[in-house]
Amino acid sequence: MLSLSGNQLSGMIPTQITSMNNLQELNLSNNTLSGTIPVEISGLTSLVKLHLANNQLVGPIPSTIGSLNQLQVVVLSQNSLSSTIPISLWHLQKLIELDLSHNSLSGSLPADIGKLTAITKMDLSRNQLSGDIPFSFGELQMMIYMNLSNNLLQGSIPDSVGKLLSIEELDLSSNVLSGVIPKSLANLTYLANLNLSFNRLEGQIPEGGAFSNITVKSLMGNKALCGLPSQGIESCQSKTHSRSIQRLLKFILPAVVAFFILAFCLCMLVRRKMNKQGKMPLSSDADLLNYQLISYHELVRATRNFSDDNLLGSGSFGKVFKGQLDDESIVAIKVLNKQQEVASKSFDTECRALRMARHRNLVRIVSSCSNLDFKALVLEYMPNGSLDNQLYSNDGLHLSFLQRLSIMLDVAMAMEYLHHHHFEVVLHFDLKPSNILLDNDMVAHVADFGISKLLFGDDNSITLTSMPGTVGYMAPEFGSTGKASRRSDVYSYGIVLLEVFTRKKPTDPMFVSELTFRQWINQAFPYELSNVTDCSLQQDGHTGTEDLSKLSEDSIIVNTCLASIIELGLLCSRDAPDDRVPMNEVVIRLNKIKSNYYSLCGSNGAHLKLN
Repeated sequence: MLSLSGNQLSGMIPTQITSMNNLQELNLSNNTLSGTIPVEISGLTSLVKLHLANNQLVGPIPSTIGSLNQLQVVVLSQNSLSSTIPISLWHLQKLIELDLSHNSLSGSLPADIGKLTAITKMDLSRNQLSGDIPFSFGELQMMIYMNLSNNLLQGSIPDSVGKLLSIEELDLSSNVLSGVIPKSLANLTYLANLNLSFNRLEGQIPEGGAFSNITVKSLMGNKALCGLPSQGIESCQSKTHSRSIQRLLKFILPAVVAFFILAFCLCMLVRRKMNKQGKMPLSSDADLLNYQLISYHELVRATRNFSDDNLLGSGSFGKVFKGQLDDESIVAIKVLNKQQEVASKSFDTECRALRMARHRNLVRIVSSCSNLDFKALVLEYMPNGSLDNQLYSNDGLHLSFLQRLSIMLDVAMAMEYLHHHHFEVVLHFDLKPSNILLDNDMVAHVADFGISKLLFGDDNSITLTSMPGTVGYMAPEFGSTGKASRRSDVYSYGIVLLEVFTRKKPTDPMFVSELTFRQWINQAFPYELSNVTDCSLQQDGHTGTEDLSKLSEDSIIVNTCLASIIELGLLCSRDAPDDRVPMNEVVIRLNKIKSNYYSLCGSNGAHLKLN
């Protein structure tokens, strides 16, 4: 056995390994190996187990792998393998486990797949396989787990699948399967988990067996199914009853249509009036999802199979990719980590918050993609990245004083809207520079409502069951009382405001002892601010002609405004929530600082750098 899993190995798989003809198990998974699987792998004539999962392998699966007739386990998942699956692979009669999931494999499944008579586990999910499910699937009598989800499989589910008498889990979701569900599936007594969602299945849902305890989640996305009223899927009507209804509809339908047109017009008038009053009513879940959904396969194409080259960032929630949709629009695609229960539960909340919150300084949702094991939000793309990148990246341009002030005013207006002008109070809980995105004009947009909450109750507060947010930006009451309010977001805003003008993170190693980020700034306020503020801001006050050894008139203007900004940041980040200023007052103060800045510049004939 040769096991080198999880060792950060890179480069190509050396062909020298293939000469080890007595090797029975090769495990190179969980590395960053690249290139193709060598065709010389046929030299491992004694190989029983092959693990190459979670690498960066590309190209086809070599057909020579079919000559390794001792193979029992083949795991090649989570790579970028392409082309068709070689026919020779289906001739490995001792194969027990086959996992080719999370690749870009294409082509159809041949009838030869029925020759894998010993196989118990097969996972071909998240590829681009097409064509019909072959009838020979019924020959896989030992199968316990089968996952063909998230492919392009079409046609009907063959009756022969009902012969898989040992199967316990079967996932055919997110394909293009059509026709009726075979009644033979109800005979699979060991089948505990069945997922047929997001296909084009129709007709009567079988009764008994695996369908006795099936939920709507396993069948959703098949609009033409019927016969499960206990789960909200309407009963199937007889043909006679259907014809009677059709005749009745000829007379009733025109009247109903006219009624709904009138009702729609009245609703629009009421909605317009309530919009003017700032009292938009709560939308239903159906209203919130009333926009163009994007398929998983379009997201695969948009991101080139979620290539790392398109990766914009990642966190505990999952990853964000840059993508180009079929209509050539550029978007940001936020893929939630299905292993993170909090992230998965937050999907509906985030959709809800983003769809209902409309403001020029909030990130706009374009669409979404959701099924049982994949959830993604499609958001407008921000070409200038995050405020965090602009502050700390060597590639980022120097942010001038005025740019930083304008960005933080944008953020304040977004938070003011969520706290005071939205028809329900919305808390963000995780405001930080990496969640502030900048568009092409350097206008700030607040992002990441993954753990946002819609608050109810007279005090607009909520008791938390877990710690939200990010260390360094979380309000102290999270830990002491477990209760959060709008003032908790104000605290985070204050810390971000101080960070932007000091260019120092609150989690900097210098604050690991008793001295906190806020205390460090408070000690320097107001007379020694030059010791803590970003030194590059002082250059904004120089025209390039005066003596840099002394402050110019312009530098005095910058420092005067800086003092007001730092004071506001300290007010926002006070320990006691009631001592913090609300976001509507923050907006007023920042607008006043910006007006004073322009006024002082004009009265002194200054020409400060604006970019």
